[in-house]
Amino acid sequence: MTIDVMLPYYGDVAMMKAAVESVLAQEDRDFRLTIVDDGYPDESLPAYFNGLVEGDERVRYYRNETNLGANGNYKKCIGLVEHDIVVIMGADDIMLPNYLGTVRKAFSDPSVSIVQPGVEVIDENGKVYEPLGDKVKSYLRHKLVGGSSEAVVEGEAIAESLMVGDWLYFPSVAWRADSVKTHDFRPQYNVVQDLALATDIILSGGRMAVVSTVCFQYRRHRESDSSVRALDGRRFAEERAFFDECVRDFSAKGWTSATRSAKWHLTSRLNAASLTPKVIQKRMWPGLRKLAVHAVRP
Repeated sequence: MTIDVMLPYYGDVAMMKAAVESVLAQEDRDFRLTIVDDGYPDESLPAYFNGLVEGDERVRYYRNETNLGANGNYKKCIGLVEHDIVVIMGADDIMLPNYLGTVRKAFSDPSVSIVQPGVEVIDENGKVYEPLGDKVKSYLRHKLVGGSSEAVVEGEAIAESLMVGDWLYFPSVAWRADSVKTHDFRPQYNVVQDLALATDIILSGGRMAVVSTVCFQYRRHRESDSSVRALDGRRFAEERAFFDECVRDFSAKGWTSATRSAKWHLTSRLNAASLTPKVIQKRMWPGLRKLAVHAVRP
């Protein structure tokens, strides 16, 4: 069973090359790597990518004529998937050598649509560390599955957990291709599109395997929490719109606990509150109002 590894790319060249090398170094060799370059302005890249294609028949390379943006490039990647399992990897993340073998084993259960393997967080220099937000993710994940090395979860329980706090690491998640193609990414989202996709699959009866084996390094730049989308409030406006949709959808399913968690979206509001000192420091007054509203009004 060949696994499609999709690599939507726009950004740091050195980190992208490290990501590619980590895929090519997998112990499980049955994969196909597809790189979709969203027009990153570096004239050396086509020659580099073409060299990869010529040196390994498992590698494909596409370059977008116009920049599609993150969501658009993700959707293009989904359109290029041809095998049963797909991973949409971040272009600055690292697959440890056991990654593909770990997720392949989890998919031996035919009822599983999503696999979240064990992840460690690295900074821009490749050093492992654990920011507060990732400690919260670890706590929420452990609260759901306990000390189990591999648990399969479904329905309202996982929906409620993810509404309290999104503990998924999207670039590390592996998906059944038919589930992803059926639901696709919601076009209106550029920040929570991965959580929305997982939620749609869960709502339709999909099950998730949560595996403790660490096999992926997720890169979190130490300044990432100060991204413009967060500080000017756009991120949280998008999150609020998504949670409103979840309240509607969960209510229709009769999932009262998940509905309540979506209404409160606790960690999202705490995140907004934690960023207000930085917004004040930068004098981003319109953003301050949006963050304050999101933080205090469920």
